[in-house]
Amino acid sequence: MLFVWYPKCTTCQKAKRWLEKNDVSFEERHIKEENPTIDELREWHRLSGVPLKRFFNTNGLRYKELQLKDRLASMSEEEQYALLASDGLLVKRPILVSREFALVGFKEEEWEKAFAGSRG
Repeated sequence: MLFVWYPKCTTCQKAKRWLEKNDVSFEERHIKEENPTIDELREWHRLSGVPLKRFFNTNGLRYKELQLKDRLASMSEEEQYALLASDGLLVKRPILVSREFALVGFKEEEWEKAFAGSRG
């Protein structure tokens, strides 16, 4: 599994502890040092089953600086993918990617449910 995170993010730290506590093996990737590519984002979006809008870090400074709250609705998916790929800090984190699913953000209940379904 791929664990895409920003080490200074407290939610990411909680997610990492959850993975370790549940003996989930994963490969770490620092989102600011290695931005997701457009192709990765497309695939993660497909696996996640959530709207693309959910991939944006709406609490981030960069999101606010670019006034994306007002602009996203008028942007095409391709423009949104390109924007997300341009700056890792625009991307909601953590993201956990497996062959079967992609989880965006850390909500313990969602993660438990995803793992219950994939272990069975």
